[in-house]
Amino acid sequence: MAELFALLDPPYPQIQVRRDQARSLDLRHPWVYLTALRKPPKNLPPGSLVDLTAEDGRFLVRGYFNDQSQIAVRVLTFDPAEVIDAGFFGARLAAAHARRAAVRAGDTTAWRLCFAEADLLPGLIVDVYGEWVVTQLLTAGMEAWRPVIVAALAKLLAPRGIFDRSDGEDRRRHEGLEPHSGVAYGEEPPAEVEYREHGRRFLADLRGGHKTGAYLDQRDNRLAVAAHAAGRRVLNAFAFTGGFGLYTATAGAAEVVHVDSSAPALELCLRNLALNGIETGQELCCDNVFDALRRFRQEGRRFDLVILDPPKFAAGRAQVDRALRGYRDLNQHALRLLEPGGMLATFSCSGAVDAPTFQKTLAGAALSNSQTVQIVQTLGQPADHPLLLSFPEGAYLKGLVLRVVS
Repeated sequence: MAELFALLDPPYPQIQVRRDQARSLDLRHPWVYLTALRKPPKNLPPGSLVDLTAEDGRFLVRGYFNDQSQIAVRVLTFDPAEVIDAGFFGARLAAAHARRAAVRAGDTTAWRLCFAEADLLPGLIVDVYGEWVVTQLLTAGMEAWRPVIVAALAKLLAPRGIFDRSDGEDRRRHEGLEPHSGVAYGEEPPAEVEYREHGRRFLADLRGGHKTGAYLDQRDNRLAVAAHAAGRRVLNAFAFTGGFGLYTATAGAAEVVHVDSSAPALELCLRNLALNGIETGQELCCDNVFDALRRFRQEGRRFDLVILDPPKFAAGRAQVDRALRGYRDLNQHALRLLEPGGMLATFSCSGAVDAPTFQKTLAGAALSNSQTVQIVQTLGQPADHPLLLSFPEGAYLKGLVLRVVS
């Protein structure tokens, strides 16, 4: 690491970008692929800072380099005068924190402070759960600045503890990094941490739960879907620890069936329901969701609102075709369980599947059922998971609320 840190000080090595590839940087796209570089350096340690220039010598961007990744350079700044140092990271994190003021103002204590490229710190995820902070450093460029990032977060937030969860993403493996997990600052979080979403109470395992402990990106979508739940029979598929089902129950759903293949997740779902005073009208089903949907159909069970929030079906473009078949099959079975006028809230978190393709797949599922279906609402990422106009790859979460017309 000492060798790497020696390459974080200016002046930065310069690498030329091929003429036909410089346009994307002029359009402020934050990624540069290895094939876009004219002569990639062969002995530059992963995470080293570099300046990219056009063939005429014009400065393009400053970022960090890693030839072990297909994305060889991730952009940190388009300003040649901006030095990458502790002050740079402190300022970027403080600005990201200020942009979340509206999210923090309500009765919500869990939110995303830094969303990688969208907050101009590619490779860095920071989630806040009340007095606890969870980080994911997913690239060599962020790993090189780990002590600086932790110090900046400690100063900005004064948390009880910062826990690193750089252990569950393939991106570190692609960067040549080993998984990492453990206390980065202060205390270790307890086995379960309580937090609030729009006033609802939840428990999360920050040390070993999915992602950084919970799926914070669905917070506003849960509220939107719950607006359709009053008096309805709800099927909450891929329930995990309750999320959508808990929101619909607090919104007056007549009954909620929670289906998930993980018994520990459903046990925590039950406790989350109890934490919010919900003790009746709930059914927990530990099963594969595809199998459960088929069984419900055979049993003649019907619902007024079905919610599908599956895990990522496609990790990359190579898995898209298989993912689309999965989405079509899943939604086709779900639509068959709906009463006339019933509603389906369905999501995809596969970044490789774009919104038009997802909608087209849903249309195919409805057509296979000979159903006429309306789009009632289009859903996406919340304000603390923003998108850059110049980085469409950041738009990973897609959702539609559908109604069966006939």
